[in-house]
Amino acid sequence: MYPVTRKSDHIDEYHGTKVPDPFRWLEDPDSDETKAWVQAQNQVTFGYLEQLPSREQFRQRLTKLWNFERYGLPAKRKDRYFYSRNSGLENQNAVYVVEGLAGQPRLLLDPNTLSKDGTVALANWVVSDDGKLFAYALAHAGSDWNEWKLLDVDTGRELPDHLQWVKFSSISWIPDGSGFFYSRYDEPKAGEALTGQNYFQKLYFHKIGELQAQDTLVYERKDEKEWGFGGEVSEDGRFLVITVWRGTERKNQVFYKDLSQADAPVVELLSGFDAEYNFIGNQGATFFLVTSKDAPLRRLIALDVSAAKPEAREIIPEAKHVLQSMSLIGQHFVAQYLQDACSAVRVFDLAGKYIRDVDLPALGSAGGFGGRHDNAETFYTFTNYTTPGSIFRYDVATGKSTLFREPKVDFDPSQFEAKQIFYTSRDGTKVPMMVVAKKGVKLDGTNPTILYGYGGFDVSQRPGFSVSTLAWVESGGIYAVANLRGGGEYGRAWHEAGMLKNKQNVFDDFIAAAQWLIDNKYTSSQHLAVRGGSNGGLLVGAVMTQRPDLFGAAVPAVGVLDMLRFHKFTIGWAWVNEYGSADVAEQFPTLLAYSPLHNLKPGTKYPPTLITTGDHDDRVVPAHSFKFAATLQAAHSGDAPVLIRIETRAGHGAGKPTTKIIEEAADVLAFLKGTVGK
Repeated sequence: MYPVTRKSDHIDEYHGTKVPDPFRWLEDPDSDETKAWVQAQNQVTFGYLEQLPSREQFRQRLTKLWNFERYGLPAKRKDRYFYSRNSGLENQNAVYVVEGLAGQPRLLLDPNTLSKDGTVALANWVVSDDGKLFAYALAHAGSDWNEWKLLDVDTGRELPDHLQWVKFSSISWIPDGSGFFYSRYDEPKAGEALTGQNYFQKLYFHKIGELQAQDTLVYERKDEKEWGFGGEVSEDGRFLVITVWRGTERKNQVFYKDLSQADAPVVELLSGFDAEYNFIGNQGATFFLVTSKDAPLRRLIALDVSAAKPEAREIIPEAKHVLQSMSLIGQHFVAQYLQDACSAVRVFDLAGKYIRDVDLPALGSAGGFGGRHDNAETFYTFTNYTTPGSIFRYDVATGKSTLFREPKVDFDPSQFEAKQIFYTSRDGTKVPMMVVAKKGVKLDGTNPTILYGYGGFDVSQRPGFSVSTLAWVESGGIYAVANLRGGGEYGRAWHEAGMLKNKQNVFDDFIAAAQWLIDNKYTSSQHLAVRGGSNGGLLVGAVMTQRPDLFGAAVPAVGVLDMLRFHKFTIGWAWVNEYGSADVAEQFPTLLAYSPLHNLKPGTKYPPTLITTGDHDDRVVPAHSFKFAATLQAAHSGDAPVLIRIETRAGHGAGKPTTKIIEEAADVLAFLKGTVGK
């Protein structure tokens, strides 16, 4: 049934342990042999998917559900507002500008015109302070690499400026709009753009109208290859605040440069990577920063950088819930907290005195609250599992929220309900989980159920509307999301309890979530599917190899599945903070013990599996999925399908065209309907 995958006799030795890697050749995505393998696997996979009776039904329903007008949060510059919009089924969102909220919108940039298949995506955009220049980043085929270009907002004319080899960086304009700061890597050597490691990021200043080769190097560290730099100009234009990051750890440094002084040096304000520091804004020489220093759930402090030895002054102390983000708007601080994975938003004055809560429509997720310190107007989004993302305008001075945009989706939310439960993990830890279903669902153990999780990198799983989730629940399924350790739902301790040597806690939490759903008759093993992407793909790969008997199907998407070699490609080295490294003798046994690729056992009956990846994924390179699929197909016993779906001209997921999103969702839901359905 499956294509024959050539095995080599390649063996690596780690600290005295020999580990075979027979499919090492699949790490080269551009070789003729790998391309032929991809084509052969896709032929088998799509041949199977095309026979599924529910595939076309899901595709049609997803297309109808996706066909709704949706907007992005407006960004205000002077009297102009800029926002993204999608009429429904456009592959990419376009950007519009309007003179005042009551004006007539004007199309500024439509990325749908840049490629026939919709795979050129608008990855980012930033408008100059005067609203006259529009800088935008394009990503091709899902790549993390961005190229930046410029438009004149008044005329729509494209300027000659063109920046390349930008990755993991936005831009920050200086107030007069004559240039901006950004970070980039050196141009990769031939053939290394997709898989080559990313080291030695550098911070530059680009002057409008000049070539990238003429850009001024602002800061680099030749002695620190892992350091990355985010340059942000303070609203008053006086300071360039440089956030120095290293890997994915939530600890960073803060440097600054006084732009009001010619040739001012870069000052190391907070060094040593001892905590997390996020610059919020300033008043003169006083910097406001959200930090985890002496506050695992984060707090707001102030630092006077004009002092000979700046000392931290607490403005808003640590609360009992984790502080996710903070904004300085209209002479107020707007703080977003996470309370049992749901949003709570509070307003404080500049002295840190509590003013009020922002009244949200229900339990769910709020986001946004961007703006300027001298303007009380801001916008925020609200969503949950049964509420499509709506946009509200908020007046910080009065506390009044006004509905600004509300999408109209073809479904009746009153037919569905989402409820939060708490279950007990293996070691006694209480873990929250959201369960979404039709109202009145019968708990008889036969409901087709998808259990989703992530559990890593301090990332919180918050309630949010999803078309594919809705289509699944409409069809009679249940959808559950477990808030596993390793995430950020309860602060630093929750994250650290699921990383490095504690990573097994994440898998135990997920297995316990599955067992709770089974014990409480929501579903049974034969009707339970597990799904996750990226670090969540690792999660699915780990639990299906540890407990293949527990699940009726598995969908690991763009997963980190080779835990011994993940750090050898692109930005993978940055995840060593989270996972550890096989190059370290003390960490190798932990990684080997759960690495999905290395724990597939020949002759084992694994659940039906659909691995998904993109052939241009330069975040989690497709070799992870390729090698896992080849090994799984060789090890698997039984008739259950174990397939890999490889999307061409696609990356890790960001910027994926609507057509590809619908096609993939229909394939995944049809696969699960055919395996765990009644």
